Amino acid sequence: MPMRAPIYLSPPDVGPAEEAAVLRALRSGWATPFGPEVDAFEQEIAQRVGVPYALALNSGTAALHLGLLSCGVGPGQIVLVPTVTFVATANAVLYTGATPVFVDCDPATGNVDVGLLGEVIADLRRAGRRIGAVMPVDMFGSCVDYDPLLDLCREAELRIIEDSAEALGSTYRGRCAGSFGDAGVLSFSHNKMITTSGGGMLLSHDAQLIAQARHRANQARIPAQHHEHDEVGFNYRLSNVLAAMGRAQLSRLDEMTARRRRLREHYSKLFASVDGVEVLSESDPGTNCWLTVIVVDPKLTGWQAADLARHLEQADIETRPAWKPMHRQPLFANAEARLTGAADRLFAQGLTLPSGSSLDEMQIDRITAEVQGFLHQHS
Repeated sequence: MPMRAPIYLSPPDVGPAEEAAVLRALRSGWATPFGPEVDAFEQEIAQRVGVPYALALNSGTAALHLGLLSCGVGPGQIVLVPTVTFVATANAVLYTGATPVFVDCDPATGNVDVGLLGEVIADLRRAGRRIGAVMPVDMFGSCVDYDPLLDLCREAELRIIEDSAEALGSTYRGRCAGSFGDAGVLSFSHNKMITTSGGGMLLSHDAQLIAQARHRANQARIPAQHHEHDEVGFNYRLSNVLAAMGRAQLSRLDEMTARRRRLREHYSKLFASVDGVEVLSESDPGTNCWLTVIVVDPKLTGWQAADLARHLEQADIETRPAWKPMHRQPLFANAEARLTGAADRLFAQGLTLPSGSSLDEMQIDRITAEVQGFLHQHS
């Protein structure tokens, strides 16, 4: 019996366009951490997101770090971070010497609970503690509820570093993810909407912020015939070759997003008649559908999200729980957090299904058959 090829959660979607772009960059002689492809990639991303300035970097984490530094975040300050996020968001705060304080999520979206965030800001202010910034995260490709969050931060005079690593192409009330904060961040890692193998982008409406971040990303080197440096810098630049790949990916973003969206709709129909299963952010019209997460209520279904995960694993189909909250990570065992229990429930009851734009019809049919078989067993 032939072995089945594994189906992965969100593998890279690359092909002839990316191959041609990388070859173009190599033949140009610009196999460097700067060059015309980097310049063009920055311009094209900025135009797509709707901001005037962008800085290409070697990871989304680097962009988070430089965004925090450029907003003046440092030791003795607190940065408010959603507890539902990837660890890079919180790690970037630690890089600056500041301290993350975690805030629970809205159970309907997995994004930060803006009302709870307001309570935390008020309590910290009353206690006389210094808040350096707020870092909302657009989870699974769905934007935070930005209207009240922007009002809240404006009133409190707090800067915003928007982690839109998962949300390229998403919108909130017609405005693109990555354009709301003092700084916005995108990721181009291997499993994101577009990939440069590894990479990221820092976005802003503030020219000085980007200029300062660009200086630090290039080892804080100042113009001179010799190597001259005026502060601690970092080697955070993106390769010209990888930027070429990113440009090819960006040209295909709309078609890849459409495929993820169709897959989200397919999953919604697949579980529509199952009492106790909901698709996270199902009603969000602006999401890029980066990853589809179902939330299982075992009291209604009679089975756990982990049961379906084990069934699919046996069929060589990759799934993943929703993000394990930061307050549950060993690294942050003693960190301060304001919790409602929503993030813990999402981690316990959420399951991320294969969502990649490269999935073909045979793979989708295979996933569908396995899910239907599982549901039939547990009906």
